[in-house]
Amino acid sequence: MRLVKGAGLILPILFLVSLGIAYAQGEGELLLDDFEGAISGGLEGTVDYGSGNGSSLGVAASPEVKYHGQQALEVSFDALSGGYMWVARGYGLDVKGAGAWLVEPKDINFTNYNAVAFCIYGANTGIQVAMDLVDSGSEYWRALIDDNFTGWKEFVIPFADFFARGDWQPQGADKNAELNFPIRVFQFEPLPVGKGKLYFDYVRMVKK
Repeated sequence: MRLVKGAGLILPILFLVSLGIAYAQGEGELLLDDFEGAISGGLEGTVDYGSGNGSSLGVAASPEVKYHGQQALEVSFDALSGGYMWVARGYGLDVKGAGAWLVEPKDINFTNYNAVAFCIYGANTGIQVAMDLVDSGSEYWRALIDDNFTGWKEFVIPFADFFARGDWQPQGADKNAELNFPIRVFQFEPLPVGKGKLYFDYVRMVKK
């Protein structure tokens, strides 16, 4: 009887697991990060973030405002003129716990994808939000989004639409003007001048 009950439970469980994987990734896409689990800062935290020149920001988990799963990433910011900030997840950062993607870069076949997708809960602040990718040569690539909407909105940005940042690159970046794979970090930056709260969720690699 125990063997029969066990066998009867295995199929439903496997079916539910397979449904979850299909929902999380979908056809032609790979879920990188949906910000589940602990959201915290500091060197022992799970998000690499900071600010300077008078700007400030904070991060938190948002179980109330979310697009996918149990929570989203909440970013409260005050972006002053001349200031800067960043909110990053990925690998090779000062905050090692920010390497919390569901799939590590070394295990991703990037030739299967040509765009990055994510969702933002806008506040109609009128500012621009930068989305950066960091490639294998530590070069930062940027795309810009206008926060001119309210509520959840999905963005799908082809890799070809990202441009190498001209305002700043870290020391040691190869600066070869080529987006070299694997990508190892993504980050968001509300740009000056503005103040408010944004939410981010459901970051994926997709085939557009």
